[in-house]
Amino acid sequence: MAANDTISDMLTRIRNSCMAQHTTTKVPATKMTRSIAKVLKDEGFIGEFEQEGEGIKKYLVIFLKYKGKNRQPIIRYLKRVSKPGLRVYKNRKELPRVLGGIGIAIISTSSGIMTDREARKRGIGGEVLCYVW
Repeated sequence: MAANDTISDMLTRIRNSCMAQHTTTKVPATKMTRSIAKVLKDEGFIGEFEQEGEGIKKYLVIFLKYKGKNRQPIIRYLKRVSKPGLRVYKNRKELPRVLGGIGIAIISTSSGIMTDREARKRGIGGEVLCYVW
């Protein structure tokens, strides 16, 4: 099944895999999904990720992280903010603080995909892709 919104597809696959306590999940590999996975890895929400496959059938294999004996997922909440039908843009002064700084907002800027903290530090705004905590 082809997904028109690869970001929503990626977030949904990660959310479902976390709820089912899977160790890995596969998402279609695009520049955007690789960038989002890199931000999630840098912030400690996921383990490693690697690209698999060739040609048009490229996938990212994302290794999910859990904590404790009960294997509670590190990612508790994923929410897509800017959607294809309603884009959400914020300037540097309006960038959201997720849970008072505990969570992150992933922002697509002219300098690439980054967290809200990094965008605030650089003084740039952009499209708010999603919230993660």
